[in-house]
Amino acid sequence: MTSEKTSTRSRANVAIGTTAALIGWLALVELTSGVLQGYYVPLISDIVRHLGIHDADYNWFEAAQLLVSALVVPVLAKLGDMFGHKRILLVATALTALATWALAFSGDFVSYLLAFALQGFYVVWLPLEVALIFDRGRRTGTAAAGTRRAAGLLVVALEAGAILGAVGAGLLFGALGGNVALTLMVPAVAVTLVFFAILFGVPESEPAPGQRTLDGVGFTLLALGLLLITSGLTFLRLNGVGTWWVWALIVLGILAFIPFGRWELRQADPAVDLRVLRQPAMWPVQLTAGLIGISLLGAQAPLSTYAGTDPANGYGLGLSAGQRSILIGAYLISMIVGALLFPLISSWLSPRVTLIGAAFLVAAGYLLFLPFHLQTWQVFVNMAIAGLGSGALVGALPAAAAAAAPRGQTGVATALTNTTKTIGGSFASAVFGVVLLTGAATVTATAASLFGYMLVWTICGLGALVAAVLLFFVPRLAFADPEPALE
Repeated sequence: MTSEKTSTRSRANVAIGTTAALIGWLALVELTSGVLQGYYVPLISDIVRHLGIHDADYNWFEAAQLLVSALVVPVLAKLGDMFGHKRILLVATALTALATWALAFSGDFVSYLLAFALQGFYVVWLPLEVALIFDRGRRTGTAAAGTRRAAGLLVVALEAGAILGAVGAGLLFGALGGNVALTLMVPAVAVTLVFFAILFGVPESEPAPGQRTLDGVGFTLLALGLLLITSGLTFLRLNGVGTWWVWALIVLGILAFIPFGRWELRQADPAVDLRVLRQPAMWPVQLTAGLIGISLLGAQAPLSTYAGTDPANGYGLGLSAGQRSILIGAYLISMIVGALLFPLISSWLSPRVTLIGAAFLVAAGYLLFLPFHLQTWQVFVNMAIAGLGSGALVGALPAAAAAAAPRGQTGVATALTNTTKTIGGSFASAVFGVVLLTGAATVTATAASLFGYMLVWTICGLGALVAAVLLFFVPRLAFADPEPALE
């Protein structure tokens, strides 16, 4: 009996060591993902001059990358479920590396646009990593709790990478004598090294047994709907609400999901299992991802511009670029704290209650802007509160989707949280671009109106509030590991 217990304990220790090593390698991947997300922002003005284009043209690069990521993430995640998540993670990393190298050698608008768009393959990294960790934990019976802890650490690496990228880009640009091409080679080298880290350090997952098929028709219909909706939202931001065909694109995109849904319900192995999506432990998570995407991806630019607005207008903080960077850095640090606290608090309460609390924090943080926005410390506190909730949700939502998904659909379920978050962010970017033009600045001609900022904060706060309410519909013990059987 003693030998059996010793053997069981030994196997558990080996499993823990293997999982810890896996998380370590994947943390390097997310650190690089954060670098990619933060590296190019401080260089935008220099890249614009290097390419010989206008400042406004840079919006096309970001829009194209969002579009590509929305289209490819579900397909790659499904392929990961079918053939192994490590294999597809390697494919996505290789494509990201090639695109990042292409950016360094791009000298015109079109080549940079194509390369920047294809770099969007990195967005599938986190869903595939969560699926890999969940698969490893499934074998020890601690998949849900282990994935929550690991996802929190991955978010820490992600945000640390974003800070490193944002700070390092400017320093490297100066150290390299203002050479744009050389500066853009640095993230390309990082992604290339990460490819080999995955190749030699990450073990493969175990695909579900049985014959699997790729639902080409289903993914085509899904891609069509996403393409129309995200394109419509992009053109809404660029062309304004008065352009009728922009709304037509969005409506057609929504209507495209009707034949998609009918087709999927008839398939034995669908692209997206709608039967799983409509389960009470899954649909609130996916909707929450979309609603949180509104503030997570859409509110950062308005917050930055508000912080830089001259207080002579009666609002704004008048912070310099360096001071705004510190403010954004503090927000990212609060996200790191939130990501670290989530698994700890989940073990005290429950994953469901902690998710609800995190969504309420995001709502509180943005709604507090309505009465408190005139002092720097007020904006700092508001952003810190929202950052705590956002940091918890970034890692917790993919982990929750993985816990709610049946075996063989973990990758798709986690990837859909990214897709819905991207759609929420695209919606926010389009709408916020419009509402910030509402009204008129009193002194500075280029400043957005206070009423527009109020609308932005209200939309972010109410979106998070709706998400918190939706999570009450999740079963009480959802996302938790099963209790061990009593002997």
